[in-house]
Amino acid sequence: MGWLHEDEAPVYELLCEESQSPFLLTADHAGRGVPRALGGLGVAPAEMDRHIAWDIGIGGVTRRLSAALDATAVLQNYSRLVIDCNRQPHVASAFPAVSEATPVPANDGLDEAGKAVRRGAIFDPYHGAIGRLIAERARTVYVAMHSFTPVYLAQARPMHVAVLYNRNPRLSKILATLLRAEGGLVVGENAPYRVSDETDYGVPVHAERGGLDYLEIEIRQDLIAEEAGQAAWAARLARLLPEALRILDAGAKG
Repeated sequence: MGWLHEDEAPVYELLCEESQSPFLLTADHAGRGVPRALGGLGVAPAEMDRHIAWDIGIGGVTRRLSAALDATAVLQNYSRLVIDCNRQPHVASAFPAVSEATPVPANDGLDEAGKAVRRGAIFDPYHGAIGRLIAERARTVYVAMHSFTPVYLAQARPMHVAVLYNRNPRLSKILATLLRAEGGLVVGENAPYRVSDETDYGVPVHAERGGLDYLEIEIRQDLIAEEAGQAAWAARLARLLPEALRILDAGAKG
């Protein structure tokens, strides 16, 4: 028996595996599970409901978007406080001892052996599945799905949605233009976060190293905390993502 017991949640949820859509949706922070072996991390249950533990609402958006596009999706089920699956495993923020202002006692002084166990149980299977899916597909457009808290360390974030990018901004910039054309949306670009090799894993490793077109989408959590908002944003993205890809491909042919 491995570190995760058979009756615990699988590392990831895989949807529409046989899809022919070029879009591959990933949700690194969809879940907030904690393996029993970690005893709750020493974090109060109420804190595990907050954004520090997961990307609130993004799992619901991603599942609905997968269904609407008939697109393959991979959703990671364990809390970012166990191991952050959008960080290089060697960086400190992959196992945060403090998240925003909340201590995570189980991560304080975590040794390399403890980090390796978590990586082998969660991080490697999740990213291994993504890598296999990409290798098996004729074309992949990598779509990293995330959400962000409206207020972080007392600082309000005014944007409703953001697109993030680094070396290949083309598709993200097209989507940003389409989102602004919707009206009534404040659309951020590389804000409140930006993509880099030091702060991200999915886009730099799977998309940029692989030469894939990609999007990283961040939606403000108060807009998708409830099912109605999740459905509305999934419907919006189901309209706009194919249009963004059509514009990208038309430009390439032109």
